[in-house]
Amino acid sequence: MDRLYGEFVQPGNLVFDIGAHVGDRTAAFRRLGARVVAVEPQPALVRTLKFLYGRDRAVAIEPVAVGRNAGMGEFSLNIDNPTVSTASDAFRTAADGAPGWEGQAWTAAIQVPVITLDTLVSRHGAPRFIKLDVEGSEAEALAGLTRPSPALSFEFTTIQRGVAAACIERCAQLGYAHYNAVLGERHALVHHHWMNAEEIAAWLAALPQNANSGDIYARLPGQRA
Repeated sequence: MDRLYGEFVQPGNLVFDIGAHVGDRTAAFRRLGARVVAVEPQPALVRTLKFLYGRDRAVAIEPVAVGRNAGMGEFSLNIDNPTVSTASDAFRTAADGAPGWEGQAWTAAIQVPVITLDTLVSRHGAPRFIKLDVEGSEAEALAGLTRPSPALSFEFTTIQRGVAAACIERCAQLGYAHYNAVLGERHALVHHHWMNAEEIAAWLAALPQNANSGDIYARLPGQRA
């Protein structure tokens, strides 16, 4: 994980960890010497983040969700598997009965504050890297970004390829020119050569359904690629 993120993050950089969960990526970013804004709306996981990083002055914890607009939103909790708790009804519908997603249940809902990525930039400064893992709300989050970081990543799932396609389209609008991907939790880029938006979109469309999930990485022109 450190080797993968070390391609994007240098000591002293600011990183946004959107969908921080229990902070495994935050830990990697800190090992790389970065300052981190850890964004997580689930109260139980916020408590974990505060326990782990509450005394670390290089980590700011934001107990919010990220979306297209600021306000309040409903967040569905998967108590048995909090990593797939979500603000997206479409995500829950897509997961219902899908191979690889059997047994997932969202049994509670809470209201959470929602802010935009632009607001985070205004509060904390411009990040070098943004990591987005928000269970089907990635396109909504990117819709609230008008100040692109040099690089970012967003999660995709094969049950919601349309969300990832919308993310690629938004990244292209923001000026991102180079794309790569990671499958599952392998922490290694799939392609030796970075692709353009059309190429990564075609790669995503051709993935077998059982590929399940991964992350797409995007870089602005002029960034190391």
